[in-house]
Amino acid sequence: MAEHGFCIAGTHSGCGKTTVALGIMAALVKRGYKVQPFKVGPDFIDPGHHRRITGRDSHNLDGWMIGLEYSRQIFYRYAASADVAVVEGVMGLYDGFSGTNESGSTSEMAKALELPVILVVDARSMARSAAALTLGFQVFDPGLSFAGVIFNMVGSNTHARYLREAVEHSLPGVTVLGCLERNEGVVTRSRHLGLVTDEDNPFTPERIVALVEWIEEGVDLEVILEKSGIQVEFTAKYPQAMPNTIGEQRVPIGIARDQAFCFYYAENLRLLEQAGAQLVEFSPLKDQELPKGLKGIILGGGYPELYAEELVRNSILREQIRDFSLRSGPVYAECGGFMFLGESIKDLEGREHTMAGIFPVKAVMEHSLRSLGYREVVTLSDSPLGPKGTISRGHEFHYSHMYGTPKDPILTAAYAVGSRKGGQGFKEGFIRQNTLGSYVHLHWGSNPEIPRNFVKYCREVDVET
Repeated sequence: MAEHGFCIAGTHSGCGKTTVALGIMAALVKRGYKVQPFKVGPDFIDPGHHRRITGRDSHNLDGWMIGLEYSRQIFYRYAASADVAVVEGVMGLYDGFSGTNESGSTSEMAKALELPVILVVDARSMARSAAALTLGFQVFDPGLSFAGVIFNMVGSNTHARYLREAVEHSLPGVTVLGCLERNEGVVTRSRHLGLVTDEDNPFTPERIVALVEWIEEGVDLEVILEKSGIQVEFTAKYPQAMPNTIGEQRVPIGIARDQAFCFYYAENLRLLEQAGAQLVEFSPLKDQELPKGLKGIILGGGYPELYAEELVRNSILREQIRDFSLRSGPVYAECGGFMFLGESIKDLEGREHTMAGIFPVKAVMEHSLRSLGYREVVTLSDSPLGPKGTISRGHEFHYSHMYGTPKDPILTAAYAVGSRKGGQGFKEGFIRQNTLGSYVHLHWGSNPEIPRNFVKYCREVDVET
């Protein structure tokens, strides 16, 4: 079991907590520690960077999507084989599903895992006021354990001295764990869905060295380790190994993975394997044909709009996916994968790119955010995910919309989506034969029956590539 664990939280999105978290992970790895990363919330992009830095899959923890008990299971399963567990928070420390309670927040998860919090504060244009800001975060929830504060975006040594003096004078119980100077060379670039993905902008060895140097110059890692001993003992209740209960032959299921399709929860893939799937990765951008013998296909989210020209050029594989779907092969697609299954994608320059054409709709990119938030969905008919009425939770975040919602009898709506405020919900996504596509990214930890249903469905349907 990891001897050390802590949660890196921020005052708000954009304060630099991801860069700080990555830097601390990299510095610990350099010192020889096995670092197990985690991410609070539904984010796909940060875990990819975590994996690049640590060499270990990062796992999402979410009090609303999958619940605290399931999150604990994930945490202890993977922390068991590490020296240090590092949990990166989401948004601001207390931000979550609601403005009135802690559900889905970093603070809720830190308490559930009994981990101390390191607060990252963007200290630009602040001196003594930074102490007042830190105090507010410290006292807002007395049940939270604070390891200390790291001031980011510090302008100079003099600025750092003012910040330390302000905390030492006004907050004697708070430890300043570091002051990090502005360094544009270590910042990860952003685009419309957040940070640029690891697939598109990997941390090179040179960037990792710069990141480590930045942390070692500004953060006291020894004090962080001293303040982050894990008190909870690992038990057999949270086994690390996956139970080997599959007696039948494994079912080959294709997983689209490349720069265009890269949004997958590691736990979803683990659950598929546990249910008897053999995961076979392929690239809709580069592979000339589908892998042989597939019994099902999963198309995750990502950025198909940025690679639309390459997807258009790879017409043979696109047609093979369409043919597999129209022969009743089970296909499950989320967000970017859903867009790919439509007739076309219109990019921000107004250019229209032909896609698989399984759903008679067109995806149109917008400059502004079209939808964001947690979702609970209920299937409206039997599908590869399970019988009618199957419930799951997930998240929606996209800049496109579907144009020309069809009244075609070959389609049915996939989900009824409940309103966050308890009012009337709406319908979302489509089902055509055994193909289900939706904008919602589901976390199957909210209903582990879904991956079992999907694998069973793929096993029983008489179709393959």
